[in-house]
Amino acid sequence: MLESQLIDRDYSLEDQIECIQRGDEQLRNEIIKAYQPYIAKCVSEVCKRYIKKSNDEFSIGMIAFNDAIQMYSREKGASFLGFAQVIIKRKVIDYIRKEQRQYMYPSLDVSEEEELEDSPLEISEAKKIFQLEQESWYRRQEIVELTKQLKEFKISFKELTEISPKHRDARESAVFAAKQLVVDPSLYEYVCEKKRVPIKRLLKVVNVSKKTLERNRKYIITVFIILTGDYVYLREYLEGVDL
Repeated sequence: MLESQLIDRDYSLEDQIECIQRGDEQLRNEIIKAYQPYIAKCVSEVCKRYIKKSNDEFSIGMIAFNDAIQMYSREKGASFLGFAQVIIKRKVIDYIRKEQRQYMYPSLDVSEEEELEDSPLEISEAKKIFQLEQESWYRRQEIVELTKQLKEFKISFKELTEISPKHRDARESAVFAAKQLVVDPSLYEYVCEKKRVPIKRLLKVVNVSKKTLERNRKYIITVFIILTGDYVYLREYLEGVDL
């Protein structure tokens, strides 16, 4: 068994994570301590401000990083840090949503509260504007991440407007096909490894013609990426599908 030693050239971070999962608690503590700057960076990207260790959001990030250690499986192909980043951002976003009111007005004194109570319409509008700005920022971040992933499949983000099915039924068929790639382990593994749609194998589980699958293959891949990634807001564009 690997001894608790953080800097060891003979073992990758993923190797050390597996060692922690087998019960090495000392190594767990060393890894979490060593990657605190990485955790703070991930949290800061979500909050759009510098995060200190004393911030509640940082604590959420630490908990999420520890959760990622327990949940990680290298069989899915992702690096541990990439996986941990997704978990951290997801947990912090959930926290911000739950604490939305306190997050918007962190330092209101009594007089300010009284003043705001006198103008409930302004409060409501301010909250709406804040929420829209936050959601807009999150969408932009998701688009940046999606663009990176699409490059791995040799698809550019600009192509999406051209390759997206124009009719609703065609869109729904493509989304359904993408969902089959997600739920079937062998199809999922094929897409991740080969970076393409297994047309012949997919024809056995969907009622769609080969020509239609080939024509919409890039769109299917895009939906596959969204369904398997941390794309909360981009999923809203997949209309009529129970995600």
